Amino acid sequence: MKPLPRPSILNIEPYRGGEAELPGVNRVIKLSSNEGALGPSPAAIEAYRREACEIHRYPDGGASALRRAIAIVWNLDAERIVCGAGSDDLLCLLAQAYGGPGTETIVTRHAFAMYPIYAHYAGSTVVTVDEREYTADIDAILAAVTARTSLVFLANPNNPTGTFVPWGEIVRLRQALPESVLLVLDLAYAEYLADPAVPEVIKLIDTTANTVMTRTFSKIYALGGLRLGWAYAPKHVVDVLNRVRSPFNASRPAQAAAIAALADSDHFQASRTHNFQMRAWLSEALESVGIPVRGTEGNFVVADFGSIGRSADAADQAFRACGIIVRKLTGYGLPGMLRITVGTPAEMEAVAEAAAKFMQGFDRALSHA
Repeated sequence: MKPLPRPSILNIEPYRGGEAELPGVNRVIKLSSNEGALGPSPAAIEAYRREACEIHRYPDGGASALRRAIAIVWNLDAERIVCGAGSDDLLCLLAQAYGGPGTETIVTRHAFAMYPIYAHYAGSTVVTVDEREYTADIDAILAAVTARTSLVFLANPNNPTGTFVPWGEIVRLRQALPESVLLVLDLAYAEYLADPAVPEVIKLIDTTANTVMTRTFSKIYALGGLRLGWAYAPKHVVDVLNRVRSPFNASRPAQAAAIAALADSDHFQASRTHNFQMRAWLSEALESVGIPVRGTEGNFVVADFGSIGRSADAADQAFRACGIIVRKLTGYGLPGMLRITVGTPAEMEAVAEAAAKFMQGFDRALSHA
């Protein structure tokens, strides 16, 4: 008889990342994974290279220098920061530490796919609540709370919908949740907001005992390949995370590159400015040919083909024919939509041209029907 995993493990549908290759296409424009359009800071690249001769050495398990650097940039208490192998690592640890059999974890309908995966992994029951206009509905979340609720996962801005819940509503959620419920705010895309410091969230964490913020170096800092993220939390949550995390869950090169990236404020600001400008440009280009654009609070836009009677699958094939890979959202329950990462000006022009051709071809087909 073969060994069997816990039954909840078999409820997990494996996560599928954005594709990176197209058969027969030499030059692919990859816009499926929300990677940083300008790439990492040159200083981060140089710091990474300097670590080449030291990779036989274990990293600082507590990421002390990195935590201090994060604390300085965001004006935080370094003792309340925990680093991990991407913010995913920390989200998984939180699900295991505060979830488990007999508990419930609340997620929203179109939330990041890893939340229910981690909850199932922990043995929790996943409670999925409906959204309002593809945006988290605070009242729906509160209505779903039971005596078994232990965790609420909420991304703001949300991936993949790109929508945003005003911080006042997040405060209202925290105030109405039972004190025993841990509210985990995934702020992977916060750097693309008008105020990336998110003072409202920091105040919420500093004044409550049951709120956690996770952040990442994968998006605006463009260090996705190094897998590095961090959490800011009450000290008792930090203590729990430090008890359950792997002892060396942030590599030496990753820590060095991240410290350098944090120090390069010019590259950070250039990346933000580029995203604001090209996100607006892409949105206008798509809408000018009749494609509605939904949530635009991250480093991507969501093209809504379904609402105008077009096929997102057909649009995806049209993009692929031009060497462009975007993200289909069928797995998120959004079969009529495609998520398109903000890229370089040349990449955005290629997307706009492919979208225009697709819409023209569709209109011609209708006229001959």
